[in-house]
Amino acid sequence: MVNDAQLNEYQPDMVTPPGETLQDVLEGLGMTQAELAKRIGKTPKAISEIIKRGTEITPATAVDLEMALGIPASFWISRERRYRENLARRAERRRLAKWAGWAKKFPVRFMSKTGLIKHSDDKTDQVAELLRFFGIASPEHWEKIWFATDAAYRKSAVFNVNPEANSVWLRMGELQALRIDCKPFDRDTFRETLRKMLPFTAMEPARFRDRAVGACADAGVAVVFTPPIPGAPAYGVTRWLTQEKALVQLSLRGKWEDVLWFTFYHEAGHILLHGKRDVFVEGEQAGDEKETEANEFARDFLIPPPEYARLLALPYRNPQVIRKFASELGISPAIVVGRLQHDEKLGRDRMNTLRMRFSLTAREKTPSASI
Repeated sequence: MVNDAQLNEYQPDMVTPPGETLQDVLEGLGMTQAELAKRIGKTPKAISEIIKRGTEITPATAVDLEMALGIPASFWISRERRYRENLARRAERRRLAKWAGWAKKFPVRFMSKTGLIKHSDDKTDQVAELLRFFGIASPEHWEKIWFATDAAYRKSAVFNVNPEANSVWLRMGELQALRIDCKPFDRDTFRETLRKMLPFTAMEPARFRDRAVGACADAGVAVVFTPPIPGAPAYGVTRWLTQEKALVQLSLRGKWEDVLWFTFYHEAGHILLHGKRDVFVEGEQAGDEKETEANEFARDFLIPPPEYARLLALPYRNPQVIRKFASELGISPAIVVGRLQHDEKLGRDRMNTLRMRFSLTAREKTPSASI
């Protein structure tokens, strides 16, 4: 009989086949392979295959070995499982080692520094860290999800500038959104939420951020603020995580408060106007028809056309006039200034004191606020 001390000698993490353990046990008992074969109703060849060729010890055989050798079937089953798992992991490492070049395309140093992944000097471990971050089993799956010719993200020119970095930024937003508990999407509720959020545009980030996220979650939309990362020029994304949950991801690239709010309402326009299979990754490039529609939605939602016409009839180059007009609409003066600058009614250097700069990471020069 093999005692507990002998059993403990068999380290399950060792990459040796259970057959070697079986041979050691037989030698300790002074039992031949042929005798074991008779005791459990197997052929000598079957026992030899287990010991010499690493043939699998099945659960049924493990039970037979328990009866013949007094060693629990659970031991043999666990030993076999760990051995097969070890073989699979070694094969996986050999396979992943071939993708070290793939990993180099990602902003690994930034990801390690910011805690997105663990740093490792081992190239294979670094590939494995990237896979865990993306929640995929292999680099091939990254290709299929993010960069295949039919991937939704490929339709965006800004995504194709640096697909690896952009996929990291998109995944960051996805992980943030998974932590937001949303009600099922309701179109009417979301549109009404957008209306009620207009006063938020005149608030400090500390006041509007959580309120905006909560209000949109009640309408079925997860809103996340994801700091921009090196190589990812996107500043806004709209996509559907499920049929009942939409995602609006904002990078705050550009930093001005009116840019933030215009981008948010632009993305909201995509949700209300376009299909659930569409993915919109926004950058500086000119957009297509759907981008134009989203632009017009944001423009007219923030400042309705009749109100804008009224503004142009006023002496709008006077800061007090802009403040009063914005107050009447219940929006930030920055949105009014941004619209006038965009339409070239004001120079880009005019009235920027009415616009606040936001940062996702640290305070900017005054006036500024952090989100």
